[in-house]
Amino acid sequence: MTRSPLPALRLLLPLLLTLGGAHAQNATVQGATSLTLPSAVARALAQGVDVTSARASLQKAQANLRAVRADPTSLITTLTQAEQEVAAQAAALDAAKLGAAQAAISGYLSAYEGAARVTLAGAQVGLSERNLKIAQARLAARTATALDVSRAQNALNSDRQDLASARASLPVLEAGLARTLNLQGDLKLSAPPAAPKLSVTLAALQAGLEKRLPSLVQAANGAALAALQVRLSDNDYTPARTLDDARVAAQNAQRTLDDALRAAQTGVRDAYRAAQDAQERVTLAREALQNARTALTQAQARLKAGTAAAVEVQQAQLQVSQAEFSLTQAQGGVWRALAGLGTASGVDVTGLVN
Repeated sequence: MTRSPLPALRLLLPLLLTLGGAHAQNATVQGATSLTLPSAVARALAQGVDVTSARASLQKAQANLRAVRADPTSLITTLTQAEQEVAAQAAALDAAKLGAAQAAISGYLSAYEGAARVTLAGAQVGLSERNLKIAQARLAARTATALDVSRAQNALNSDRQDLASARASLPVLEAGLARTLNLQGDLKLSAPPAAPKLSVTLAALQAGLEKRLPSLVQAANGAALAALQVRLSDNDYTPARTLDDARVAAQNAQRTLDDALRAAQTGVRDAYRAAQDAQERVTLAREALQNARTALTQAQARLKAGTAAAVEVQQAQLQVSQAEFSLTQAQGGVWRALAGLGTASGVDVTGLVN
């Protein structure tokens, strides 16, 4: 008699489902991309669309300059313009790198802080749930009112909504980072390293802006070309009107450069102050965290001595978590400020670009 295979299949099915689940879990883990802040910036610099485009434009300008220099019939104005185009594209490439780094830093920190916000919101919900149970117990013991319970329930509902919002925002933030870095799949982010100290002076960052910022390089090129036209027109075989027009054009070009330079210097000064302020806020956040940890230690000691309730320790633990999150945000603020200062000045002060 032929035996039915169904009993054997029933025995094998749980094993197959277990193996399949384990395989899927391993694939998920293996599919996650581990990132650090420096590696995220490095990837943005290597594969960023703006950086790639700027690099190609610079190579094209360099090739054109070589061709102009090799051509014995090239005019001085043509050669000057070719040289200026190389300078402009080089500045554009540097600016693209700084912009890509700023976008990667911002996206990375937002995603990392988003995950930390979910954890913190979960801890807040846990405390609110406990407070609600305490309020309900006090109501049963007639040491609290129904209003106290209603308030505790409302606080819990609000905290649960904050948690749901944080959870919903996290995938959006991670997807934004993935798009910036041209990545697919899940991301595993490490804690950002400490930001470097701002060691360069404001005067050093303000000097030479016309050679680093693309808009100023263009303005400087225009002023230099206009000045060249004045020199070429200042002779006895060029009409006086042509020379006068060239001088007016040169004055206007120089005025445009001067105005743009003053605006850029103001932008650098503001960004520099923002970076200094961000670093000071890290110090304040560290002090607040230390105070929160001291308060937690004291609450634990009071609980052990019988002079504090367990909920007071939980509250102190939450305050430590909040202080840690504030420190994380403050440290991220330094990275953001340094990245902003870099784009404003054309100088990398994060240590992640050059």
